[in-house]
Amino acid sequence: MQNTKNLIFFLLGAFTVTAIIVMTSYSGPDTGKQFSSHSGLNINEEIADSLITPVQEVHAPQIPETVSFAGEDLPMDNFDAKERFDRELIANCFRHSATFLFFKKANRYFPIIEPILKKHGIPDDVKYLAVAESALSNAVSPAGAKGFWQFMSGSAKERGLEVNSEVDERYHLEKSTVAACKYLKDAYKTLGSWTLAAASYNMGKAGLQKRMNQQGGKTYFDLHLNAETSRYIPRIMAIKVIMKNPKKYGFNFQEKDLYGPVPPSKTVEESGSVSDLAAYAKKHNISYRMLKLYNPWLRRLSLTNKYKKTYKIKIPVQ
Repeated sequence: MQNTKNLIFFLLGAFTVTAIIVMTSYSGPDTGKQFSSHSGLNINEEIADSLITPVQEVHAPQIPETVSFAGEDLPMDNFDAKERFDRELIANCFRHSATFLFFKKANRYFPIIEPILKKHGIPDDVKYLAVAESALSNAVSPAGAKGFWQFMSGSAKERGLEVNSEVDERYHLEKSTVAACKYLKDAYKTLGSWTLAAASYNMGKAGLQKRMNQQGGKTYFDLHLNAETSRYIPRIMAIKVIMKNPKKYGFNFQEKDLYGPVPPSKTVEESGSVSDLAAYAKKHNISYRMLKLYNPWLRRLSLTNKYKKTYKIKIPVQ
């Protein structure tokens, strides 16, 4: 009797297991699909997954009907040019933290840059070149380019900036902006367009002219250039489009969220030497840190001034 009961229990268990296997592997007559998922998830997991709210929704950034830099249009009928722009638009739209800082810093620094560009007859759009170059900061590139406008030492000196171990005017925003204007104005006269002038800012005027002569190209988008310069103008254009239409590209902020002007300062002229700039700062009732923030072109703790120049040092007004 006991053996009979054991046999019955065994058969019932075997039947139950077989039924489960058949049900979970059954293919419907219409779909031909198994209940189990091709992704490896079971039915319950798929249902649960469909109910989860996604972390974020990502939409393709809209390409405007027209895009321009300094009055020169992106050729929308050129699929290569359009896709190069699209790449930079996507890249800058989804570099959220970095692009958000563009807006914050621009509110502080564009009012300094814009009148200098206007005074020297440079298109206002060139301010976006500074964003592409340095993200509006006193950056240092791996190659040694420095400041908002990323001048190499030799190029900076050619355009009137002082560069030595004590003073580096590549870090002087106003003076380096004037130097950038000089370069771009000269490049425009030589190359005949602002897109080519801006491209030469990235790869050098001689190098760009060589490519133009070799390839017979007359416009920036006709030239086959190195990867960095090929992305350069579309990147500037994308930055301009995003910064002029922040909400359209997902950046929402109020005026209070942006960086205001640097607090006011007075100018002190120094024609002699300063042996200890930390002590100099203390004498003016400010910290050395604050002295450096207002005068980043001072590169050492002292200013020997062996050529007896007159330097204008900004002292923040408390």
